Amino acid sequence: MVRQRPETAISLATQFARGMTRAVQLRAARLGFSPGQFPILIELWAEEGLTQRQLLDRVDVEQATIANTLSRMERDGLVERRVHPKDKRAQQIFLTEKARAMREEAQTAVAEAEDAVFAGFRRFEKELLKEYIRWAIANSGKP
Repeated sequence: MVRQRPETAISLATQFARGMTRAVQLRAARLGFSPGQFPILIELWAEEGLTQRQLLDRVDVEQATIANTLSRMERDGLVERRVHPKDKRAQQIFLTEKARAMREEAQTAVAEAEDAVFAGFRRFEKELLKEYIRWAIANSGKP
């Protein structure tokens, strides 16, 4: 007999996040980026030349995670690091032409993933769920 675990909000949120990641992964792989890189790409499409610390604050991940992600992105030809002109200890992160050129396709891939996850939802249901998620995030004390 299989014992069922209770459906806590935490377990549902985890499953939802994994499902979204899988949906993005299916679409992003053909473009050359991973779901974990997308938040960094979004920030750099909006403003290039951010430091690793600024990216860390904006995407809210662990230091080791962002360092590893940026290294992979550099290896894959998506970003390049340059010495900060005012602080030689810091590096600024810039997109490569490859990453700049993929912006529209990447955003489309992520929108398609979201559409797939929310298939069958009416627009107001999707927006209401997103509002509930924002509310829960605010209550958790995280940005």
